Amino acid sequence: MSKTYKVTGINLKTQDFGESDRIVTILTPELGLIRVVAPRARKHLSTLRGRCGIFVVNELLISRGRSIDRIAQAQTIASYPGLAENLGKLLAGQYLTELVLFQALSEQPQVEIYILLNEHLSRLQGLSGVRTTMILAYLSHGIYQLLAFAGLAPQLRTCCITHHQLIPELILNPHWHVGFSINSGGTICLQAWENLKAQASKKSSKIEGHGVTHKEDLNPLKYETMINPLEVPKISYRLNAKQLSQFQRLLQPEVMPEYIARDDNWLLVEKILRQYTEYHFGYPIRSAALIDSYFAPEL
Repeated sequence: MSKTYKVTGINLKTQDFGESDRIVTILTPELGLIRVVAPRARKHLSTLRGRCGIFVVNELLISRGRSIDRIAQAQTIASYPGLAENLGKLLAGQYLTELVLFQALSEQPQVEIYILLNEHLSRLQGLSGVRTTMILAYLSHGIYQLLAFAGLAPQLRTCCITHHQLIPELILNPHWHVGFSINSGGTICLQAWENLKAQASKKSSKIEGHGVTHKEDLNPLKYETMINPLEVPKISYRLNAKQLSQFQRLLQPEVMPEYIARDDNWLLVEKILRQYTEYHFGYPIRSAALIDSYFAPEL
């Protein structure tokens, strides 16, 4: 086995190690996630200092070690300095890298997710101005696309119960709403949900058995056995037609036009996607607290 190998990768996470080193978690298309030591990267004159920053893409020559490999050479080929120019963009980029850390694998090629992450970081960097809704819209789009790559994207076009298509009634019915169930995987027609709930309630109210006798008083005591053969989804949110329409725009692979991204309610869309992601991955998104503190006061 060769003592060195070459990879291309984007830095997702760093941590101090020893007196002057850093451990860098890198997403590579060739080998997936790798953790390597960047020797002396914390020294001011180190050539690795700038190359170990978050979102920096390097061509790397790595030497194998007994417990952890080490960077021997690094050549930067891309970076996203525009993200650091605006705190909102930076937080959105950190959010997306956190999702990638949830799902990317080690010791396996990860070409698709590598391309997807770089594409969405590039889109965030390219946003003109610092409009909050624009950043949230692009962040939500990136979250959905990463969920889709993992096979966990919420169902947004059809009802999870009936599988019938859901078309937002933006004009004809101003009171139109649809349910969103985090644990059931997406949108639910509220009428179908009410019917299912009524059916389950009817079945669970049937009396099973005729009674038992207590030894103390020999008085018969009737009882009911609650049976719920149909699991009724929990409605986490009720979305109006405009909100569902915004969710359905996330299904498009291209960047949303600017006038669409300027719509309201993107903070709600991100919040729902966040809770959905945390539920299905089983991990909290740590950068989400910063998203709340930065974006909420501006909306």
